[in-house]
Amino acid sequence: MSVTVQDKLFKQIDKTKVPNHVAVIMDGNGRWAKKIGKERFFGHNSGISSVRDTIEASIDIGIKNLTLYVFSMENWKRPETEVKALMHLLFSSIDSELENLNKNNIKLDVIGKKDLLPKTTKKRLESAVEETSNNNGLNLNLAISYGSKQEIIDAVKSISDKVKKNIISLENIDEKIINDHLYTRNLDNVDLLIRTGGEIRVSNFLLWQISYAELFFLELLWPDFKKSHFFEAIVEYQKRARRFGKI
Repeated sequence: MSVTVQDKLFKQIDKTKVPNHVAVIMDGNGRWAKKIGKERFFGHNSGISSVRDTIEASIDIGIKNLTLYVFSMENWKRPETEVKALMHLLFSSIDSELENLNKNNIKLDVIGKKDLLPKTTKKRLESAVEETSNNNGLNLNLAISYGSKQEIIDAVKSISDKVKKNIISLENIDEKIINDHLYTRNLDNVDLLIRTGGEIRVSNFLLWQISYAELFFLELLWPDFKKSHFFEAIVEYQKRARRFGKI
C-alpha cells in the first residue's frame, strides 16, 4: 500500500508538542464556488467537509481546543438572502452533526453576540451546547456573530461596572481579570492560527488571544482544505521556536 502525503505528515508530528489551542479562519467559500460557476452558498455548503476534516485531524493528534471562525459581526452586512442561507446551514449542520459530536466526546461551545442570531438558530445552538456539556474530549468552539473588538468592548464595560460597584479595584486589573471577562474566558490563548483563502490578515478574530500565536496562511480556498493541510500546519508549527519575547 502506498504511503500518502497525509500519512507522511502525520508521522512527522510529535504528539507531545501539539498546540493546545488552534484557531481557524475558514476563508474562500464564495470564491471557490464562483470558480466552478456555482452560487456562493454552494461553497459554504461544500466547506462543511473541510470542517469535519479539521475536527477529525484535531482529534487524531490530541489537540484540546479548536476554535472556528464561522460567522463574523461584519458578515451581517452581507446580502440578506446569503445571511438567511448561512443561518439555515448552521441550524441544519448542528442538527446533523450532534450525534457525531457526542459519539466522539466533543464538547461544543459558541462565542459571539448570540442575541443577534435568529431565535430558532440561537435556541438550537444553546441546546447543542447543553447536550454536549458533559463531554471531555475536544473543546470545539464556534465563533458566530463574533468580532474581537466587540468582545473587548464588552469586557471593558463589564469590568468598569464592577469597578464602579467596588467589586474590582482599579489597581488589581491585570491580564487574568481581562481574560476572565472575554467570551473565551474558559480557554487558553491561541497557539496556532490557520487562515485559508490567500489573505494575510486576522480579520478582527481573537485579537487578544492570538497575541503570541504562530500564524499559518494558505493560498487554497476553504473547501479544498483537508486533513493533510492541517497536519502540514502542525508540522510547521513544531519547527518554530516560541520564545515569547525571551532569548
